[in-house]
Amino acid sequence: MERALFIAMTGAKHNMLAQTNRANNLANLSTTGFRADFEQSRSMGVYNGEGQPTRAYAMTESPRSNFESGPMITTNNSLDVAVQGSGFLAVQAPDGTEAYTRFGNLAIDANGMLRTANGLPVLGAGGPINIPENEKVQIGSDGIISIVGLGQGPEAMVQVGQLKLVNPDVKNVEKGDDGLFRQRDGLTANAAPEVIVRSGMYEGSNVNAVEEFTQILSLARQYEMQVKLMKTAEENSAASTQLLQMS
Repeated sequence: MERALFIAMTGAKHNMLAQTNRANNLANLSTTGFRADFEQSRSMGVYNGEGQPTRAYAMTESPRSNFESGPMITTNNSLDVAVQGSGFLAVQAPDGTEAYTRFGNLAIDANGMLRTANGLPVLGAGGPINIPENEKVQIGSDGIISIVGLGQGPEAMVQVGQLKLVNPDVKNVEKGDDGLFRQRDGLTANAAPEVIVRSGMYEGSNVNAVEEFTQILSLARQYEMQVKLMKTAEENSAASTQLLQMS
């Protein structure tokens, strides 16, 4: 009875964790460049020293994110960029490390630093990108940033930097708790000239609301089944105790 109860208890616990994962996907339905996270369950043996496992328990894990592209949304803002196909923008994470994102809503702060709309510095080949005061900013498909200086005409457009665009193997990429991607080996990715961006638009979330809601309902039913199994194990244990007392 105890073994059945242990399996049901861990199953219910990790059903709740899986629901949390799916709920987080739904909460980011409108988040720019968001990549939905998958979840899966598997059984794990419980070992007490050497030999065969004495128990088994359920474990839910998030093996990887969904790297399918989201919808392209036109903004006509020259600082907004959307990565076309595979690839990422390189940004500086809050801890100072290099990380990768599809969040293409960009803005220039009061000090001239190019940042994402959520405040992360955008990286170029030499570090964070600074843009001088200008009349106009233009970002090419290769990530090259050009400006027209204050008081100058279109013919005076000059290059002031280039976005660092990377295209690491997604099998070697994982999402951190901050929502940013990094390589599993801890190394930084090299710039990838084949990555193309489209200016004047950004990429929406790739979350499928219907699929996520359906999965949440399915996980809720599994949770109810696990709770019923725990109740059954309790009833069987009580019945066994009663039989022992009678004998």
